[in-house]
Amino acid sequence: MESKKNVMVIFGTRPEAIKLAPVLKELEKSTSMKPVSVATAQHRGLMDQVLDFFNIQPDFDLNLMKPNQDLFYTMTECLNRIKDLIAEVQPSLLVVQGDTTTAFTAALAAFYHKTPVAHVEAGLRTYYKYSPFPEEMNRRLISPLAELHFAPTKAAKSNLLREGISENSISVTGNTSIDALLLGCTQKLHPPRNLILSEEAPLIILTLHRRENFGAPLTEIFSAIKKFAIKYSHVQIVYPVHPNPNVKETAHSLLKNIPNISLIEPVDYKEMLYLMKRSQFILTDSGGIQEEAPSLGKPVLVLRESTERAEAVEAGCAYLVGHHSELIFRMMETLLDKTSQFYLNMSSAKNPFGDGTASQKIINRIEHFFRGVERNKLPWAA
Repeated sequence: MESKKNVMVIFGTRPEAIKLAPVLKELEKSTSMKPVSVATAQHRGLMDQVLDFFNIQPDFDLNLMKPNQDLFYTMTECLNRIKDLIAEVQPSLLVVQGDTTTAFTAALAAFYHKTPVAHVEAGLRTYYKYSPFPEEMNRRLISPLAELHFAPTKAAKSNLLREGISENSISVTGNTSIDALLLGCTQKLHPPRNLILSEEAPLIILTLHRRENFGAPLTEIFSAIKKFAIKYSHVQIVYPVHPNPNVKETAHSLLKNIPNISLIEPVDYKEMLYLMKRSQFILTDSGGIQEEAPSLGKPVLVLRESTERAEAVEAGCAYLVGHHSELIFRMMETLLDKTSQFYLNMSSAKNPFGDGTASQKIINRIEHFFRGVERNKLPWAA
């Protein structure tokens, strides 16, 4: 009997763990492939919460996170450690997700080993080199290194085609974040500990962590939220504060003494799902929440100048407000009225990122790849 092919699935951050959890679950069902899960722990605690929620125990844990780590440390450490791991495991395929330093570095290490790479959530683009930073360049650099490209939408596929990626190597699958969301919502959810939520008060959720918002943009965003909270004191705003000092110090200096704003510790995935389901609308600079919230019928105000998830804006699920204080305040006021046509349109818009079957499509395509179907048609097969 032919032995199973090792498929190495590598992740380092909470979003990667969320979006690769359903892929790992599907891989475990395969009769021809064996998943080998690797955690770089680029983000330690936030990632571990997700692994616990989905009952995933990594086969290898590189435990790279250290205080005040920078991009240079993360990349060089990842590259050396993954290099050795690929040599040890000899995977037939390496799977990366998204646009993190872990994903790019793992793809580069696999390329050096001449190991095929599959890229989950391929083709997202803003075409602004520094927005988001460093994610935009990470994902653009992964594309020429990968053999299989799992694009979440047709627009993402079009981006790849424009860059010269072979159409035979691209599959439009939907986004695995929806798979994870639907899987997570089957479990019993609960609010964060020590957080008291009013049954009557409208609930607004805020998440904010991207580097391009550090400094003056953060101050503008928080000023709008402070103004809104003071004017609408009956509204409850919950902000799980990202641990990065650039975010945490600014948040606490501007928002900590406002009674209806709850600045809480980062929440686990189960708690975040609960908060999203309870919320009236969400403010975020997170890519994952832009994908997930439409499946829950929650309007999203995107706190970024550009988004690689333009489909959400085009579908009417999300609205781009950037860091412009007056615009943020005005749009929050508009969404506070659940009977307004604007709110009704946003909350009922169809999610453009899939129906929860992305992971199954990904595994099916990988099986075809291994069986050699189409392989001789592909430019790297020589």
